[in-house]
Amino acid sequence: MKTTTLQYKLIMAATGLFLCFFLVIHLLGNLQLLLPAARAQEQFNWYSHLLSGNILIKIISWVLYLSLISHAVYALLITRKSKKANASSYYYDKRKVSSPWSSRNMGILGTIILIFLVIHFKDFWYVYMFTDLPLDAAGNKDLYTIVITTYDQLWYVLVYEVSFLALGFHLLHGFFSASRTLGLYHPKYVKAVKVFGWMYTLLITLGFMAIPLYIHFIK
Repeated sequence: MKTTTLQYKLIMAATGLFLCFFLVIHLLGNLQLLLPAARAQEQFNWYSHLLSGNILIKIISWVLYLSLISHAVYALLITRKSKKANASSYYYDKRKVSSPWSSRNMGILGTIILIFLVIHFKDFWYVYMFTDLPLDAAGNKDLYTIVITTYDQLWYVLVYEVSFLALGFHLLHGFFSASRTLGLYHPKYVKAVKVFGWMYTLLITLGFMAIPLYIHFIK
């Protein structure tokens, strides 16, 4: 059976909402970095050890990786289908008049996020999982020191900030798009959906952006 654009969008919506849930958990874990140094090191390293050693967390991690890949692949498929469908009327495309900037530049935003994920996974996930890190006083791998050292580099902080600005625009458009796809964008609830979408996007975006800025300039 031929896969339709709606089926692509449903997969995009499901994987996107799972990634939205993951971002909340990830932010809550990273907020431990804002604690006083000794306590932050102990708690963050314990938290990292818990995530890497728990079988349930490992299963969720594989679901996360699959969701990231699926989300990216189906985004490309939807873009390809849309371009093919609109090829004959592309010259007369008037979307700039009615659509927000983020919806017209999801490809650029997604590319920025993808590049950042490659850098981020290499510098933290790969280092933690496949290299011999020194241990802290509790015997856990000292990922905290790696994170602090990385955020001491201004170039990395700037890359991080730009990437999460891109993620913020991506989240805002993606949240409303997923709501429509799943039938939640009903006139009766549209205001509540918009408020929740904006609040979620601001909290996630500003929360993540604040951490490297605090570490670099204050801690």
